[in-house]
Amino acid sequence: MITFTKNNEVLPICPHCKKELTQVWFRELKRDLGKRCLYYCPACRCCLGISHRKGLTMGW
Repeated sequence: MITFTKNNEVLPICPHCKKELTQVWFRELKRDLGKRCLYYCPACRCCLGISHRKGLTMGW
């Protein structure tokens, strides 16, 4: 079993530029049937991930 432990003292590292992430930037990608968010590193602007699509029933 994997356990989750909260740790606010260690900063995550960008897998691309290897700098500590003190913030994460995001951009909304809107389409006809919903929207997604693209998360990226502010230092190198490489994509860290994309959220799941939110459709008509999930809110805007």
